[in-house]
Amino acid sequence: MRLDRPTGYVLYLLPGLWAVALASGRRPDPLTVVVVAVAAVLVRGAACAVNDVVDKDVDVRVARTVSRPVAAGTVSVKNALLFAAAQAVVALLVLAVANVETALVVGASYPLIVAYPYMKRIFFWPSAFLALVMSVYVLIGWTSVSESADYPLAVYGLYAGGAFWTLIHDGIYSHQDKEYDRNIGVKSSALLFGKATKAWLAVFIVLSVGGVLWAGSQTSIGWAFYLIVVLAGIYLSYLVVRVDLDDPKSCWDTFVANTYFGWIILAAVVAGKFT
Repeated sequence: MRLDRPTGYVLYLLPGLWAVALASGRRPDPLTVVVVAVAAVLVRGAACAVNDVVDKDVDVRVARTVSRPVAAGTVSVKNALLFAAAQAVVALLVLAVANVETALVVGASYPLIVAYPYMKRIFFWPSAFLALVMSVYVLIGWTSVSESADYPLAVYGLYAGGAFWTLIHDGIYSHQDKEYDRNIGVKSSALLFGKATKAWLAVFIVLSVGGVLWAGSQTSIGWAFYLIVVLAGIYLSYLVVRVDLDDPKSCWDTFVANTYFGWIILAAVVAGKFT
């Protein structure tokens, strides 16, 4: 489940919390927030287990991932898949506490989650597929409040903001293993963009921040939202400027620091409700 490395959970959850906050009044229902958070841990845990099974032959050839349980042989493929299935089912039950529609939305995303680990073998830009999968949590967050999958335009703005944000943090993350990926023959953003990575990340920052701002413009949110979102964009730009893409530790630290961008956006939505 990678519970010892919670960054992935936070990156998956936060766009969902953006949607919960934007769809709610000034004070979101605490139970809804808890349900969405717990389900994010379970869904992402299931995704990790599936990823470990699919990537077991790749993980043993990469220093950073060689100790993962399936690759190391400490957990069998059968048990990993059973564990993944159990988490996926419990996540559906947890989300059904909010409403059945939310459970159906996350259930519909399961085939995409299972397909993602194969993308690095068949698709030239696997991060783009991951971005589509990760941002589904925006839909889940909104549905948990609205009890409907009939989404307003604001949701699509948040979805775009989350998707382009994923392209940023996963693009940086991929530079940790680029030499292994090149030798093994799998695809990644690092290999696709190479030395032009930072230029592309700058474009994605504009699109991510723009998507969030556009989402806000489709609602009656206050001025503080726009100010804080712009500050979040400046912070994200700072991260991209300072990261050394040839230093795995710098890439990892910047990947982790991306969570602050997500929290700042959440703060922007909350502040906008009161201004």
